[in-house]
Amino acid sequence: MSDGQSLTLILAGERDTIEFGEDLALALKPGDCVALSGDLGAGKSTFARALIRAMADDVNLEVPSPTFTLVQSYDELRIPVAHFDLYRLGDSSELDELGFDEALLSGICLVEWPEMAGELLPASRIVMKLEHEGTGRRVTITAPAPALLRIRRALAIREFLNSRGYAGASRRFLTGDASMRAYESVTTSAGEILVLMDWPKRPEGPPVLDGKPYPKVAHIAEDAYPFVAISQYLRGIGLTAPEVLHVDYDQGILLLENLGNQGVLDEDGRPIEDRYRESVVCLGYLHAHAMQQDLPIENGPIHHVPDFDPTAMKMEARLLLDWYLPWKRGEQPSEEERQDYLAIWDGLIGELASAEKNLLLRDFHSPNIIWQPEQAGVRRVGLIDFQDAMIGPTAYDLASIVQDARVDIPKALADLMMIDYLTLRRSLGNFDEASFLKSWAIMAAQRNCKLGGLWVRLKQRDGKPQYLQHMPRTLRHLSTALTHEALAPLRDWCARAGIDFSES
Repeated sequence: MSDGQSLTLILAGERDTIEFGEDLALALKPGDCVALSGDLGAGKSTFARALIRAMADDVNLEVPSPTFTLVQSYDELRIPVAHFDLYRLGDSSELDELGFDEALLSGICLVEWPEMAGELLPASRIVMKLEHEGTGRRVTITAPAPALLRIRRALAIREFLNSRGYAGASRRFLTGDASMRAYESVTTSAGEILVLMDWPKRPEGPPVLDGKPYPKVAHIAEDAYPFVAISQYLRGIGLTAPEVLHVDYDQGILLLENLGNQGVLDEDGRPIEDRYRESVVCLGYLHAHAMQQDLPIENGPIHHVPDFDPTAMKMEARLLLDWYLPWKRGEQPSEEERQDYLAIWDGLIGELASAEKNLLLRDFHSPNIIWQPEQAGVRRVGLIDFQDAMIGPTAYDLASIVQDARVDIPKALADLMMIDYLTLRRSLGNFDEASFLKSWAIMAAQRNCKLGGLWVRLKQRDGKPQYLQHMPRTLRHLSTALTHEALAPLRDWCARAGIDFSES
């Protein structure tokens, strides 16, 4: 293996070996080959069994030794795993017959006795050598730098938990999102279930505007301070957000209260009416509070919530030009089309100068609402994923939930949600409904222009084609927004550009 780097661990006993296997299950990804070498009794099988059970989230999963079968496959796991034992391999050429290459294409290969494969294992393999060390084991890991970085990250999270009183906690993959964050479920030794947010710092991307990368122009949070500040603010005004129990700002590791797993969709993925309607009431409650742009962080600095400024709005809307149109038409838009589109958005964004503004959560829709059945009123609406919040038109978040990007909302329910919100805001006084509805249409159009380009970017740039399933819904939502008279210029531009809403 070329360009390998190494690290060494001491595992005091079998429990440490099992814990290490569970932690590595969070670090591996499809295409990883882990070559396990060591004498009999060194712990190879213990490690492999723990990793496979963690990947299955089943501590009682039967994991037989592949000594006689040579390979044992686990295709139904979060990531498929093929467990090879090559001790009885007659010739290294037989590895092909065992389906090694096919298993590595879509999953992880654990290989005991890798020396029997000769040079047929990939050069990028992760080599783990286990040796007896007193009553425990010494593990030496040699791997390419990117793989070793993932492993070090998993170990850093374990150290974070140990240092904060959670030694022996069980960790399992919870979810990842379209960003670079990942989440784990952490079960403490006392049986309490918490959520860990894994948010490592990332190198700056290429400049997209005025020499700045996309996150800086769009005000995407780059560290944990905004999440902590906004969580404390939301909780302080009586809303439900996860309490931040522990945080390491430098490493980007947060341990959070677990709000549970009940969402606003039923088992068939359909919206639950009373939960969606309560969600818009929650928004009305939030918007009724005086705007606060500087949020203090307990034992930390002041977080200045950024403005959803014209530059950010326009750059997000530009995703339709930069990604959707080239994907749909097979060619870039003309310079005239581009300039016309951007000029239209200059005008629409100018219309928002007098719009009502407050804290804008940014992604207020079904994946980020956790229902709290034991609570009452708006506290039943648990809020997560608000680290990118800005100060902007309050209509944006209402558009985000009424036009949920991930689920079809029946028109009757969407209409009720609008009525619920507007009725509440009227009852509180000092509410310009006509201005708000115009802002709603502009923000709905801006959000859907952004999403139309984002789904394509996630597919083409990030290798996540699954998000394209939301494209028809996004185009329907855009079409709805364009019915407002203020959007006539954009509606006409879309017609000239050949955007066919009938396909949605």
